[in-house]
Amino acid sequence: MRFLKQLIAALGLSLLAAGAGAAPDKPQNGVDYRTLEKPQQTESGQKVEVTEFFWYSCPHCFALEHELVAWVKKQGDSISFKRVPVAFRDSMVPQQKLFYTLEAMGKFDELHQKLFNRIHVEKKRTDSESEIIEFVTANGIDKQKFLDVYNSFGVQAKAKRATQLMQAYQVDGVPLLAVGGRYLTSPSIIAGSIGNRPEPVLHQGTFQVMDFLVRQAKQGK
Repeated sequence: MRFLKQLIAALGLSLLAAGAGAAPDKPQNGVDYRTLEKPQQTESGQKVEVTEFFWYSCPHCFALEHELVAWVKKQGDSISFKRVPVAFRDSMVPQQKLFYTLEAMGKFDELHQKLFNRIHVEKKRTDSESEIIEFVTANGIDKQKFLDVYNSFGVQAKAKRATQLMQAYQVDGVPLLAVGGRYLTSPSIIAGSIGNRPEPVLHQGTFQVMDFLVRQAKQGK
């Protein structure tokens, strides 16, 4: 039995290594990434703006998170990174509002990963307003103060703007990464290019393409 487990593990590592070689070395438009017909105005000045469109309840967004944070850190001051929570349907709006409320209250850095873990590790639904209130109060946030911000005009306006950005960037799934207001790529796009590989391989390919797109954006191409 022990030998069988070791054999399975070895095969898994072999497949991962083989898949890693399939990452796109020379990314192609329409294959490894897409280019918007109408580039979007960015707000990052001389830096390249990188935007992640995501959803807290998306398992693929959760799987990408750790590596994405590491990639952003590696870029240093060369990029400006932001996140946009998506809402493909009305039931996703509470999480959109939660994201912007945590930002407004200065609680994002503290609770962002905790929210991901609650949903995907602890397996606790956090979709409805009542579930969200349970989460924030369990983490020391006053209920009424939270609701005042959550229902504020500012948060509602940001959620509406997020939906407008989704439409402008033609977001059809998450996670989706936009570079320079013009280029789009994602693990699912990479899967269409190199085949259905293990997620770590798709992530590697995604960041390889991202490196290329950041260079493209810097060159103004």
